[in-house]
Amino acid sequence: MSDESFEEAMRDVQPLKPSRGASMKKSGITPPTIAQQQRRERAVGNGSKAVDSNPLTLGEVPQLDSLAAVEWKKDGVQREVFSKLRSGGYAIEAELDLHGLTVKQARESLWKFLSTARERGWRCVLIAHGRGERSATPARIKSYVYHWLIEHDGVNALTSAQRHRGGTGAVYVLLRKSQERSEVNREQHQR
Repeated sequence: MSDESFEEAMRDVQPLKPSRGASMKKSGITPPTIAQQQRRERAVGNGSKAVDSNPLTLGEVPQLDSLAAVEWKKDGVQREVFSKLRSGGYAIEAELDLHGLTVKQARESLWKFLSTARERGWRCVLIAHGRGERSATPARIKSYVYHWLIEHDGVNALTSAQRHRGGTGAVYVLLRKSQERSEVNREQHQR
């Protein structure tokens, strides 16, 4: 269909007037989450607003139990590597403490921390998120951190820390190797 025929077909169309009684809930349409709104704004490129380059969601995430141990790994992460991470066998190259932060503050801190980790080539880090047992919403930050780490492309695996490093209130995070580090590793192990 050409632009001219489309314009001709749309010539008689009148915009609908908003109804005071209509709502998104009544129509069966769910309103967009904050994260969806932010992604739309970035895609449209609202010139007046500063663009947030942080893709970590601010929408609701599944709620975890404050005492539950967590673990996750990408396909391809070897069992032995994951087992070593779980047992605290990797040297912790940096730590991030998110205690006392709001969800927005924790999101920003985690994003900056992971960006720094990528720049510096860190392989294993510890993130202390707390259990939030005394919070109005227990494990809120823990739930977000777990979700954010899984959605971050630089994370290969995570698991709750050993008890002496924070237990279920912290996670060991295995980060993806930088391109340079991968090449060095390949050269060292080629025969």
